[in-house]
Amino acid sequence: MNPQELVEEIDHLRKEKDAIIMAHNYQRPEVQDIADYVGDSVELARKAMDEKEAKILVVAAVDFMAENAFLLNPKKKILIPNQYAHCPMARMLELDDITRYRETYPRIPIVLYVNTFAEAKARCDICCTSANAPQIVESLHSDKVIFGPDCNLAEFVQERTKKKIIPIPEQGFCPTHQIFDAESIISLRTRYPEAKVLAHPECRREVRHIADFVGSTSQIIKYAREATDVNTFIIGTEEGILHRLKKENPQKEFILAHGLGICPNMKMTTLEHIYLSLRDEIYPVTVPRNIASRARRALERMFNAK
Repeated sequence: MNPQELVEEIDHLRKEKDAIIMAHNYQRPEVQDIADYVGDSVELARKAMDEKEAKILVVAAVDFMAENAFLLNPKKKILIPNQYAHCPMARMLELDDITRYRETYPRIPIVLYVNTFAEAKARCDICCTSANAPQIVESLHSDKVIFGPDCNLAEFVQERTKKKIIPIPEQGFCPTHQIFDAESIISLRTRYPEAKVLAHPECRREVRHIADFVGSTSQIIKYAREATDVNTFIIGTEEGILHRLKKENPQKEFILAHGLGICPNMKMTTLEHIYLSLRDEIYPVTVPRNIASRARRALERMFNAK
């Protein structure tokens, strides 16, 4: 089938099966365009938690995001269109690491990024997002916090709180955000001197420290939308966000901070994968009940934190 035929078939199937498609901001443009809802990892989680009508949630993203949807709405059928769409950073955090740190620092709370698997979440005290990580850490009654799995986000939190942050693992990172570098941004700034640099906190310190704004994908989208003093932006996060930024701000210009800032795992999902997933209801995502209940509590604590 050609792309238009796939879109038509997907539309037919989601109506027939009472399904909605949720896509991450880093997905391919055509996947974002076919989605009922597009957002970052926590926005997708909230949408999954609040969804009452649909019987099937198709999560066009990576594995842990589909798990999040199941954790927050276990009565729905959750499908991931491509079973090989993994998050390499989430896989850097070993369960043995959590056990070891818990034994070494028994009185120190463990905060895990939502970009982790359910089994890891089940062993932490509370989750956080890239948008609320400093606030979550500050809310805890401890002057030290174990934080994982992204060491760059951990460092970002350290810079914005009075807490001592202990990263777990010591060198966990997002391979895509690790690509962005200060040299490339400085070079782009010479070509676009009026541009603002917007970077994700998963980027390295050298990038964060020369950026005009550091925030989650949802915060970057909000900043670009509300900015009135500039029309050109250098974007330090995964390439897929450019589609949404350009779509929502056609009068503004967006330049990727590094040409290789593309997540191959996020790009694995195609229209054909979504069509087959809906047609055959393949690759359902589930989490064992004993793990799910504990992981859900860590997510709910995050949503309820003041």
